[in-house]
Amino acid sequence: MEVINRYIAIKNHANDAPQDSDFKLKSSPLTLSMDPGSDEFIVRNLYVSIDPFQLNRMKSYSSSQESSKNAVAIIPGEAINTYGDSRVVASENSKFEKGDIVTGFLNWEEFTVVKAGGMLNKLDPMGFPLSYHVGILGKPQFLFFSSLTAYAGFYEICKPKKGEKVFVSAALGSVGNLVGQFAKSLGCYVL
Repeated sequence: MEVINRYIAIKNHANDAPQDSDFKLKSSPLTLSMDPGSDEFIVRNLYVSIDPFQLNRMKSYSSSQESSKNAVAIIPGEAINTYGDSRVVASENSKFEKGDIVTGFLNWEEFTVVKAGGMLNKLDPMGFPLSYHVGILGKPQFLFFSSLTAYAGFYEICKPKKGEKVFVSAALGSVGNLVGQFAKSLGCYVL
């Protein structure tokens, strides 16, 4: 079976704040089958994470692109890779069956072909909505804990006290969102 796979790409590197015009919706045909024994599988993406760190990935150069393998520059015209939750729609991989819910690295697209060795794992939602697993509960198998990063940064590094002012520059993302909540619960004034 063939489908049209729609995906988001950047047109050019965005060295300033990205605008709608910096992005393009693209599409390409995709066959929902693989060669037998290929160890690949295809997922239909349900939720993707759009994190503040991706702003640096959209730039032609950022020091974070050199310091983290997860922050490499996005190539204009190609689907943007990210973290998300998906459902397996076809599989030649013995670890994943059609219908499995998985979480890990995929693309800002409707379907992602996951090559052998792809960084996805089965997901047990534990009764929580799947969308929680790309934010507050997400990314544990990749040592990219939103909650642990927020906790350590706020309590172990900043060590604020009740009544202090806390400025969260990226409160839209999963880490910044949690830092804001930690600060409010501690009795800080949050900006």
